[in-house]
Amino acid sequence: MNGVAMGQYLPACSPVHRLDPRAKLICVALAVPAVLLTSGLAALVLVSLWTLLTAALSEIKPGVYWRSLKPLWVLLLISFILQIFFTPGEPFIAVGFIKVSREGLLLSGWLLWRISMLLLVAAVLTFTATPLQLTAALEWLLAPLHRVRIPVRELAMMINLALRFVPTLFDEARQMLLAQRSRGADFAAGSIKERVGRLIPFMVPLLTNIFSRADELALAMEIRCYQVGAPRSRMHVLKFKRMDYTVILITAVILVVVSAVRVL
Repeated sequence: MNGVAMGQYLPACSPVHRLDPRAKLICVALAVPAVLLTSGLAALVLVSLWTLLTAALSEIKPGVYWRSLKPLWVLLLISFILQIFFTPGEPFIAVGFIKVSREGLLLSGWLLWRISMLLLVAAVLTFTATPLQLTAALEWLLAPLHRVRIPVRELAMMINLALRFVPTLFDEARQMLLAQRSRGADFAAGSIKERVGRLIPFMVPLLTNIFSRADELALAMEIRCYQVGAPRSRMHVLKFKRMDYTVILITAVILVVVSAVRVL
Protein backbone atom coordinates (compact mmCIF):
# COMPACT_ATOMS: atom_id res chain seq x y z
CA MET A 1 0.00 0.00 0.00
CA ASN A 2 3.03 2.29 -0.18
CA GLY A 3 3.06 4.94 -2.90
CA VAL A 4 0.33 6.46 -5.02
CA ALA A 5 -2.95 4.61 -5.32
CA MET A 6 -4.64 4.21 -8.68
CA GLY A 7 -7.49 6.69 -8.92
CA GLN A 8 -5.48 9.58 -7.54
CA TYR A 9 -4.93 12.60 -9.79
CA LEU A 10 -1.34 13.82 -10.20
CA PRO A 11 -1.15 17.43 -11.48
CA ALA A 12 1.28 18.26 -14.27
CA CYS A 13 1.48 20.25 -17.53
CA SER A 14 2.08 17.30 -19.84
CA PRO A 15 0.46 16.87 -23.27
CA VAL A 16 -1.70 14.07 -21.85
CA HIS A 17 -2.94 16.30 -19.01
CA ARG A 18 -3.93 19.00 -21.53
CA LEU A 19 -6.09 16.63 -23.57
CA ASP A 20 -9.84 16.90 -23.28
CA PRO A 21 -11.12 14.29 -20.77
CA ARG A 22 -13.71 13.17 -23.32
CA ALA A 23 -10.89 12.42 -25.75
CA LYS A 24 -9.11 10.41 -23.05
CA LEU A 25 -12.20 8.33 -22.35
CA ILE A 26 -12.78 7.70 -26.05
CA CYS A 27 -9.14 6.63 -26.45
CA VAL A 28 -9.46 4.28 -23.49
CA ALA A 29 -12.66 2.82 -24.98
CA LEU A 30 -10.71 2.18 -28.21
CA ALA A 31 -7.53 0.98 -26.50
CA VAL A 32 -9.21 -1.71 -24.41
CA PRO A 33 -10.51 -3.77 -27.38
CA ALA A 34 -7.21 -3.15 -29.18
CA VAL A 35 -5.33 -4.77 -26.28
CA LEU A 36 -7.79 -7.67 -26.06
CA LEU A 37 -7.75 -8.32 -29.82
CA THR A 38 -3.98 -8.12 -30.25
CA SER A 39 -2.43 -11.19 -31.83
CA GLY A 40 0.96 -11.48 -33.48
CA LEU A 41 4.28 -9.80 -32.81
CA ALA A 42 3.66 -6.76 -35.03
CA ALA A 43 0.36 -5.87 -33.36
CA LEU A 44 1.87 -6.47 -29.91
CA VAL A 45 4.75 -4.08 -30.64
CA LEU A 46 2.39 -1.46 -32.08
CA VAL A 47 0.01 -1.46 -29.10
CA SER A 48 2.86 -1.62 -26.58
CA LEU A 49 4.68 1.34 -28.15
CA TRP A 50 1.52 3.44 -28.26
CA THR A 51 0.66 2.66 -24.62
CA LEU A 52 4.20 3.24 -23.35
CA LEU A 53 4.48 6.45 -25.40
CA THR A 54 1.28 7.74 -23.83
CA ALA A 55 2.59 6.93 -20.35
CA ALA A 56 5.88 8.68 -21.15
CA LEU A 57 4.12 11.80 -22.48
CA SER A 58 2.18 12.05 -19.20
CA GLU A 59 5.50 13.12 -17.60
CA ILE A 60 4.84 10.89 -14.61
CA LYS A 61 7.85 8.92 -13.43
CA PRO A 62 7.84 5.19 -14.18
CA GLY A 63 8.37 4.51 -10.47
CA VAL A 64 4.99 6.08 -9.73
CA TYR A 65 3.26 3.67 -12.12
CA TRP A 66 5.16 0.77 -10.62
CA ARG A 67 4.25 1.65 -7.03
CA SER A 68 0.60 2.18 -7.91
CA LEU A 69 0.33 -1.20 -9.64
CA LYS A 70 2.60 -3.16 -7.29
CA PRO A 71 -0.23 -4.52 -5.08
CA LEU A 72 -1.77 -6.14 -8.19
CA TRP A 73 1.37 -7.95 -9.30
CA VAL A 74 0.68 -10.79 -6.85
CA LEU A 75 -2.59 -11.53 -8.67
CA LEU A 76 -0.80 -11.27 -12.01
CA LEU A 77 1.86 -13.71 -10.85
CA ILE A 78 -0.74 -16.20 -9.59
CA SER A 79 -2.63 -16.02 -12.91
CA PHE A 80 0.65 -16.47 -14.78
CA ILE A 81 1.61 -19.58 -12.78
CA LEU A 82 -1.84 -21.18 -13.02
CA GLN A 83 -1.90 -20.64 -16.79
CA ILE A 84 1.52 -22.25 -17.17
CA PHE A 85 0.85 -25.42 -15.17
CA PHE A 86 -2.77 -26.08 -16.07
CA THR A 87 -2.74 -25.52 -19.82
CA PRO A 88 -2.41 -28.82 -21.74
CA GLY A 89 -0.12 -29.06 -24.73
CA GLU A 90 3.33 -30.03 -25.92
CA PRO A 91 5.69 -30.39 -22.92
CA PHE A 92 8.42 -27.74 -22.78
CA ILE A 93 9.79 -28.51 -19.31
CA ALA A 94 9.07 -31.76 -17.49
CA VAL A 95 10.54 -32.42 -14.04
CA GLY A 96 8.71 -35.25 -12.32
CA PHE A 97 5.04 -34.40 -12.02
CA ILE A 98 5.70 -30.77 -12.92
CA LYS A 99 5.07 -30.15 -16.60
CA VAL A 100 5.13 -26.86 -18.45
CA SER A 101 3.70 -26.79 -21.96
CA ARG A 102 4.61 -24.45 -24.78
CA GLU A 103 0.95 -23.47 -25.13
CA GLY A 104 0.84 -22.65 -21.42
CA LEU A 105 3.89 -20.39 -21.67
CA LEU A 106 2.42 -18.63 -24.70
CA LEU A 107 -1.04 -18.12 -23.18
CA SER A 108 0.35 -17.00 -19.83
CA GLY A 109 2.62 -14.51 -21.57
CA TRP A 110 -0.29 -13.05 -23.51
CA LEU A 111 -2.41 -12.90 -20.35
CA LEU A 112 0.31 -11.11 -18.39
CA TRP A 113 0.87 -8.60 -21.21
CA ARG A 114 -2.83 -7.85 -21.71
CA ILE A 115 -3.56 -7.28 -18.03
CA SER A 116 -0.43 -5.13 -17.66
CA MET A 117 -1.42 -2.96 -20.62
CA LEU A 118 -4.99 -2.56 -19.35
CA LEU A 119 -3.77 -1.55 -15.89
CA LEU A 120 -1.32 0.92 -17.42
CA VAL A 121 -4.06 2.48 -19.56
CA ALA A 122 -6.30 2.83 -16.51
CA ALA A 123 -3.46 4.36 -14.48
CA VAL A 124 -2.70 6.94 -17.19
CA LEU A 125 -6.37 7.95 -17.32
CA THR A 126 -6.81 8.37 -13.57
CA PHE A 127 -3.42 10.06 -13.05
CA THR A 128 -4.00 12.70 -15.73
CA ALA A 129 -7.71 13.53 -15.30
CA THR A 130 -9.41 14.87 -12.20
CA PRO A 131 -12.57 13.16 -10.93
CA LEU A 132 -14.61 16.22 -11.94
CA GLN A 133 -13.22 16.05 -15.47
CA LEU A 134 -14.04 12.35 -15.70
CA THR A 135 -17.55 13.05 -14.44
CA ALA A 136 -18.09 15.71 -17.10
CA ALA A 137 -16.71 13.42 -19.79
CA LEU A 138 -18.94 10.55 -18.68
CA GLU A 139 -22.01 12.78 -18.73
CA TRP A 140 -21.19 13.85 -22.28
CA LEU A 141 -20.56 10.30 -23.50
CA LEU A 142 -23.66 8.87 -21.83
CA ALA A 143 -25.93 11.78 -22.78
CA PRO A 144 -27.90 9.69 -25.37
CA LEU A 145 -29.12 7.49 -22.50
CA HIS A 146 -31.27 10.38 -21.30
CA ARG A 147 -33.76 9.41 -23.98
CA VAL A 148 -34.43 6.10 -22.23
CA ARG A 149 -34.78 7.86 -18.85
CA ILE A 150 -31.44 6.73 -17.39
CA PRO A 151 -30.12 9.24 -14.80
CA VAL A 152 -26.80 9.89 -16.51
CA ARG A 153 -25.69 12.71 -14.19
CA GLU A 154 -26.31 10.68 -11.07
CA LEU A 155 -24.54 7.67 -12.61
CA ALA A 156 -21.52 9.81 -13.46
CA MET A 157 -21.58 11.28 -9.96
CA MET A 158 -21.55 7.79 -8.43
CA ILE A 159 -18.55 6.79 -10.56
CA ASN A 160 -16.83 10.02 -9.58
CA LEU A 161 -17.34 9.34 -5.87
CA ALA A 162 -16.12 5.76 -6.28
CA LEU A 163 -12.92 6.98 -7.94
CA ARG A 164 -12.48 9.55 -5.19
CA PHE A 165 -12.85 6.92 -2.46
CA VAL A 166 -10.14 4.64 -3.89
CA PRO A 167 -7.18 6.73 -2.62
CA THR A 168 -9.15 7.47 0.57
CA LEU A 169 -9.51 3.75 1.20
CA PHE A 170 -5.78 3.20 0.73
CA ASP A 171 -4.92 6.13 3.02
CA GLU A 172 -7.22 4.84 5.74
CA ALA A 173 -5.76 1.33 5.46
CA ARG A 174 -2.19 2.66 5.54
CA GLN A 175 -2.82 4.74 8.66
CA MET A 176 -4.52 1.87 10.46
CA LEU A 177 -1.71 -0.54 9.59
CA LEU A 178 0.86 1.91 10.96
CA ALA A 179 -1.21 2.35 14.13
CA GLN A 180 -1.50 -1.42 14.60
CA ARG A 181 2.23 -1.94 14.05
CA SER A 182 3.06 0.78 16.56
CA ARG A 183 1.10 -1.29 19.10
CA GLY A 184 3.16 -4.38 18.33
CA ALA A 185 0.99 -6.08 15.71
CA ASP A 186 2.87 -8.14 13.13
CA PHE A 187 1.05 -8.89 9.87
CA ALA A 188 4.03 -10.58 8.17
CA ALA A 189 4.78 -13.41 10.61
CA GLY A 190 3.08 -16.76 10.96
CA SER A 191 1.15 -18.98 8.58
CA ILE A 192 -1.34 -17.75 6.01
CA LYS A 193 -4.22 -18.69 8.30
CA GLU A 194 -2.72 -16.69 11.16
CA ARG A 195 -2.14 -13.67 8.94
CA VAL A 196 -5.74 -13.72 7.72
CA GLY A 197 -6.92 -14.02 11.32
CA ARG A 198 -4.96 -10.87 12.24
CA LEU A 199 -6.56 -8.95 9.39
CA ILE A 200 -10.14 -9.57 10.57
CA PRO A 201 -9.92 -7.08 13.50
CA PHE A 202 -8.26 -4.67 11.08
CA MET A 203 -11.07 -4.81 8.48
CA VAL A 204 -13.90 -3.94 10.90
CA PRO A 205 -12.61 -0.46 11.90
CA LEU A 206 -11.54 0.16 8.31
CA LEU A 207 -15.08 -0.39 7.00
CA THR A 208 -16.45 1.66 9.90
CA ASN A 209 -14.23 4.61 8.95
CA ILE A 210 -15.18 4.33 5.28
CA PHE A 211 -18.91 4.35 6.07
CA SER A 212 -18.35 7.30 8.41
CA ARG A 213 -16.65 9.25 5.61
CA ALA A 214 -19.46 8.36 3.23
CA ASP A 215 -22.01 9.63 5.75
CA GLU A 216 -20.07 12.89 6.14
CA LEU A 217 -20.00 13.29 2.36
CA ALA A 218 -23.76 12.72 2.08
CA LEU A 219 -24.38 15.29 4.83
CA ALA A 220 -22.13 17.82 3.08
CA MET A 221 -24.03 17.32 -0.19
CA GLU A 222 -27.36 17.84 1.59
CA ILE A 223 -26.09 21.03 3.25
CA ARG A 224 -25.12 22.34 -0.19
CA CYS A 225 -28.68 21.62 -1.38
CA TYR A 226 -27.73 18.88 -3.81
CA GLN A 227 -30.84 17.62 -5.61
CA VAL A 228 -31.17 14.64 -7.90
CA GLY A 229 -31.99 15.69 -11.47
CA ALA A 230 -31.46 19.42 -10.86
CA PRO A 231 -29.80 21.27 -13.77
CA ARG A 232 -26.21 22.33 -13.06
CA SER A 233 -23.73 24.48 -14.91
CA ARG A 234 -19.92 24.15 -15.13
CA MET A 235 -17.16 26.64 -14.62
CA HIS A 236 -14.95 25.07 -17.31
CA VAL A 237 -16.70 24.19 -20.58
CA LEU A 238 -15.11 21.27 -22.41
CA LYS A 239 -13.97 21.95 -25.98
CA PHE A 240 -12.30 19.60 -28.43
CA LYS A 241 -9.03 20.78 -29.98
CA ARG A 242 -7.03 19.61 -32.95
CA MET A 243 -4.77 17.48 -30.74
CA ASP A 244 -7.80 15.69 -29.28
CA TYR A 245 -9.07 14.72 -32.72
CA THR A 246 -5.56 13.61 -33.72
CA VAL A 247 -5.13 11.33 -30.70
CA ILE A 248 -8.59 9.78 -31.18
CA LEU A 249 -7.83 9.18 -34.87
CA ILE A 250 -4.48 7.51 -34.13
CA THR A 251 -6.04 5.23 -31.50
CA ALA A 252 -8.87 4.31 -33.88
CA VAL A 253 -6.37 3.50 -36.64
CA ILE A 254 -4.44 1.25 -34.23
CA LEU A 255 -7.65 -0.59 -33.34
CA VAL A 256 -8.47 -1.08 -37.03
CA VAL A 257 -4.96 -2.38 -37.76
CA VAL A 258 -5.05 -4.79 -34.81
CA SER A 259 -8.48 -6.07 -35.84
CA ALA A 260 -7.35 -6.54 -39.44
CA VAL A 261 -4.24 -8.44 -38.33
CA ARG A 262 -6.36 -10.75 -36.17
CA VAL A 263 -8.83 -11.44 -38.97
CA LEU A 264 -6.12 -12.07 -41.55
